[in-house]
Amino acid sequence: MVEKSAGQTLLESSYKLASPEDNSEYYDEFASHYDAEFADALGWHYPAAIVAAYRDKATPNDTPIADIGCGTGLVAGALNFPREKVDGIDISSEMLKVAEEKKLYRSLYQVDLTKALDDIANDYGAVLSAGTFTSGHLGPEPLRGLLDIARSNALYVIGVKKAFFLEAGFDPVLRDMEDSGLIKNLQSVEVPMYSKPGHDHSDDTALALVYRKA
Repeated sequence: MVEKSAGQTLLESSYKLASPEDNSEYYDEFASHYDAEFADALGWHYPAAIVAAYRDKATPNDTPIADIGCGTGLVAGALNFPREKVDGIDISSEMLKVAEEKKLYRSLYQVDLTKALDDIANDYGAVLSAGTFTSGHLGPEPLRGLLDIARSNALYVIGVKKAFFLEAGFDPVLRDMEDSGLIKNLQSVEVPMYSKPGHDHSDDTALALVYRKA
């Protein structure tokens, strides 16, 4: 039996989390070695893929950006924008500390996205997320609430692990949001999550859900 790498173990254990409290404690514990043992070791391409989907649709008006589930700041790093244009939101205080050290964000918010989002700024021109909507993390329930943090016509690029998209019932929620006139121009683009071959998750993909707030 081939021993799994530390990165694979971190990933697979994260998929088994059951509550916001579990997520906060889990990511606090390995925040300091997340980049090296997980992102670098497994070739975590997902943040760059979400940023590419954003750039494909973005206009100059689609800032500032809310980076949902920002973790250690990998989406902001891929954006390479002035820090005044990006805020980070995450449930883990220790992950946010690592992100702050990188000086990539205007503001950082420690927030449980299953609860009220009143403490987050509400002037965003875009909302991005890579890695937060997946097994053991968030289902489709917070999507409606995330509309409240952005202005009309804001661009959303929300990554959802493909297998989880089907399992957790994202499609009916999105279609209802569209039919209710809350969002428009809904599209999905399949993107790779990893760039390095040879591990159990090399072929995993996600759907970049791209839409605008109506």
